[in-house]
Formats: sequence, structure tokens, C-alpha cells
Amino acid sequence: MAQRDYYEVLGVSKSATEAELKKAYRKVAMKNHPDRNPDDKAAEERFKEAASAYEVLKDPQKRARYDRYGHAGMGQGGGFGGAGGMTMEDIFQNFGDVFGQGSPFESFFGGGQQGGQRRARGQRGSNLRTRVKLTLEEISKGVTKKIKIKKQITCDNCEGSGAKDASSVSRCSTCGGSGMVRQVRNTFLGQMQTTTTCPTCSGSGQEVKANCSKCKGDGVMYGEDTIDLDIPAGVAEGMQLSMTGRGNAGKKGGPAGDLLINIEEIPHDSLQREGQNLVHELYINFADAALGTKVEVPTLEGNVRFDISSGTQSGEVKRLRGKGLPSVQGHGRGDQFVHVNVFTPKRLSDREKELLEELRESENFSPDADTSSERGFFSKVKDLFQ
Repeated sequence: MAQRDYYEVLGVSKSATEAELKKAYRKVAMKNHPDRNPDDKAAEERFKEAASAYEVLKDPQKRARYDRYGHAGMGQGGGFGGAGGMTMEDIFQNFGDVFGQGSPFESFFGGGQQGGQRRARGQRGSNLRTRVKLTLEEISKGVTKKIKIKKQITCDNCEGSGAKDASSVSRCSTCGGSGMVRQVRNTFLGQMQTTTTCPTCSGSGQEVKANCSKCKGDGVMYGEDTIDLDIPAGVAEGMQLSMTGRGNAGKKGGPAGDLLINIEEIPHDSLQREGQNLVHELYINFADAALGTKVEVPTLEGNVRFDISSGTQSGEVKRLRGKGLPSVQGHGRGDQFVHVNVFTPKRLSDREKELLEELRESENFSPDADTSSERGFFSKVKDLFQ
């Protein structure tokens, strides 16, 4: 099913301010919250959709990228999670940013717990950034890149628990193993019960009596991860893609951060990129421009035979349809433009000068003259400029 426009999801215009975005998200989230709509899958999907939309539009950089490239610019498809890769746990962890920690909304919705079953788990890992350099040929077709990332990984000794062994782990004495603590507060609406992450166990529900000797109780260690990046065709310089959960590992069972991939283009020897279009600068001598010729023009799919008609002027632009780059959103393909440049030699032999003097004195050799009478003359000098 095609993804809806994020502005449409929140019911705001593209010029909406940060305050308007937050207000719109609160409205949609409250209406479709799972606790208000038990066993309603459609409402849950709308709830997730609104969270994904707000996650992108609240961030100026992500919003600018979305405005330019749409969903494809957020890493949808090609193996990338993007905003659409948010889990329900991610959404509820961010819920307090909009509704406020300890607000009445927390008590209405159980502190961000769906049906009292969801709880925070440990500390989320930080995001990582990396750069990937691509040739125009790779951008044209899409490519899979295998990269190695130095990062925090889950400890292989304690499997992320941070404990020396199973006997070193016990139920948290503060929250009783629930990972959450509840408080009753007096508000203008009366007494409200609020639920927050347990400060003792960071939401894990467990206390560690003896730390793992390898990770010193963090549950993570420094290591290396090999990742296959499936990069879609049509990406551009400066675009950022993301892979959900491939950043630094979380501590004490927390979720991993994301891996953010910045795209860099390697300059091509013969082609320049202008959006989806490509440009090639073709240089010919004026004998070929006057008489016409056949030339080899480079494209991303190999050289193609190209006709230069007689009388071609310097500065003319020829089009090779469909020889450009695909849209990252899958909407067609650009063209390749050939800029014709007629060059003038800086050094001439005596014979070349003699022939050019003869041509200059011809009464037909002027910008307004019919150059057909000069064709025979150009045939004589053509070989001199090859």
C-alpha cells in the first residue's frame, strides 16, 4: 500500500510551524491511541503513521530532505528502516516529548504502556553516522555495499545483561520487576496516577549484584559489525539514508540506535550531473562542425554513436533521451545532454595558415552566407585538424 503524505497524515500544510505540528500530532495520537482503541488494527496503524510523520517533520533536516525527495529520501525501501522503521516501543519512548512527562495524558494512557504490558527497557544506544562514496554508474542502477563499522556491540559474555552470571541477577527491589514506578499527583483535574521508568533498574526490572568482567556491567563492548547497505538507484549527493537498529547497541537490554548513511558522489571523468540529467561536453574542430561527422559519446551504459550534422554551431545542445539517472522515487529517468563546443587551434602550420587565409578571402565565408560552396574547401583542410 502506498504511503500517505506526512503532511496529510497530520492534517497540516507544508508551511506548518513546529507548534502546529506538535498540536496536530497530539490530536491524531490521542484519537488513535491503542488504549483508546483496543483490538483496532486500523487505529493502531494510524497511530504509528502519525508518529512516523511527526518524527520526520519535527526535525528541520529530515523535513527538508522529505520535502525534496519524499518518502524515498527517508530511506524507505532498499533495506532501510527510515521513519517507517519505528517500533511501538520507539513511539512510546518519545511520547513524553509531546505530551509531557507526568502530564494528565500519561495517566489516561498508562504512562505510554499499551494495555499495561509495555515498559521501557534499559538505555537506547546512540546513532552512528557513516559516509558512502558512489560512482554515477552505481547510482544509476543501485548497489549493495558491504561496510565494516566500529561500534558498541552487545557483550558476548553476558549477552547484554551486564551480569556476571544468572545468579547475579535479581528482581528490582524498587519496581518489583515491572520496570515502572507509579506516583499519585494532585493536579487541577484531581488526583492523577503517573507512571515513569524505574530509576533503579532503568526499566529492565532487574538488579545486577555482580557485574560481568568483560563489559563491566554495561552489557556492551567495543567491536566491529559488517553491514550490507542496499542503496536504491537515483540517490544524490548529500542525501541521508538510515538503517534502524544498526547503530550502537543499547545498554542493559535497551534498543540499539540507528545507522545514518550520508551519500557522496565520486566525480565522473566525462559526465556532470544536474538533477536526474547528465551533461557531456563534446569538443569538435570547425571542419567537422561544417561538414558533419560521427562521434563516440560516453554514457553510463557505454559509448554510443552520435551524428553531428553539417553546419552545427558551437554551443548547440543535443539530447540523448533516457540516458540520464532514475528518480529515487521511481518516477521515470532523466536525459543526457551533449554540449557541442567548436574549438580553435592555437598553433597552425604554414599550410594550415595558407588554407585558412584562402577561406577568409572567400566572399561566401560569412555568418550570413550559404556555406554549401565552402564544403569542398573544408574537405581539403579537415585532415589537418584531426
